[in-house]
Amino acid sequence: MLRTLACRAGSGLLKHSWQPVPVLWGSGAPQRWASSLPVNTVVLFVPQQEAWVVERMGRFHRILEPGLNFLIPILDRVKYVQSLKEIVIDVPEQSAVSLDNVTLQIDGVLYLRILDPFKASYGVEDPEYAVTQLAQTTMRSELGKLTLDKVFRERESLNSNIVHSINQASDEWGIRCLRYEIKDIHVPPRVKESMQMQVEAERKKRATVLESEGAREAAINVAEGCKQAQILASEGEKAEQINRAAGEANAVLAKAEAKAKAIRLLSEALTRQNGNAAASLTVAEQYVSAFSNLAKESNTILLPSNTGDISSMVTQAMTIYGSLSKTQSTADSTTPETKELTLEGNTVSETGYK
Repeated sequence: MLRTLACRAGSGLLKHSWQPVPVLWGSGAPQRWASSLPVNTVVLFVPQQEAWVVERMGRFHRILEPGLNFLIPILDRVKYVQSLKEIVIDVPEQSAVSLDNVTLQIDGVLYLRILDPFKASYGVEDPEYAVTQLAQTTMRSELGKLTLDKVFRERESLNSNIVHSINQASDEWGIRCLRYEIKDIHVPPRVKESMQMQVEAERKKRATVLESEGAREAAINVAEGCKQAQILASEGEKAEQINRAAGEANAVLAKAEAKAKAIRLLSEALTRQNGNAAASLTVAEQYVSAFSNLAKESNTILLPSNTGDISSMVTQAMTIYGSLSKTQSTADSTTPETKELTLEGNTVSETGYK
């Protein structure tokens, strides 16, 4: 009896037939064309990266390795030819519903490899078709667990989950899924417009937030600058007041020391020879000068009764100078008294005489 088994043409995944007869598998499945298998010529040369499954009298016998192989005519025949290369399969576009009830059109690419030619030949009728259908159902199941936003953000995680699910089911088929890549994701036009509006609103929100943050930073910088300026101004004013007070204190001390020195020199001059006569002459000159300035600033003048008696006035002045000399000599014999003037945190020494 003539038996015809089909596989996908050009993929090299499954080839088994006696005659090149086209056969269509099931509804919704792609058309698969059969191809002729190698004829048993006793001596066979198997290409690299291929595995030829040999049956003896209708039962599995062995798998031919690449290179030179010998078969028994009539009893042995090559039933399946499996390619051990990595195979690329396009997963057709299909519709899926996300967790937030958005219908998506999605397709992908599946990369797989045959690890066990025996299981691939006898474990499933059409390995390629089975893996493709498994990939589609797994992809719909995984998309139903994610919202639309997460589908775009977690494509890598989605691909890895699909590969893991396919490998769990394809272990019995001797097939290993290496990776799965989503090619295109198409969303409905209205959903696409909504996403575009959402992106524009998000960008406007970011622009507004950045603008407000810039205004806030500017206000903070201005306030900080005013604060620093006030602090520096107050410190400068404080230093100015301290310096002015120190200067005034030093001026008072300098005046006091100069006056004390003048009195000391005057007392020393009076104790010398003819000192009283010189002092009398100086007092007389000052008296005459002061008398000439009378009535220049006011019309009311109070004069002593002996205004014209210059000698008595000089005698009185000399008496005063004498008492000052005694006081100065007493002050020279005493120890100077040091007083401390505290002006806003700074200490200024003031020296006086008891």
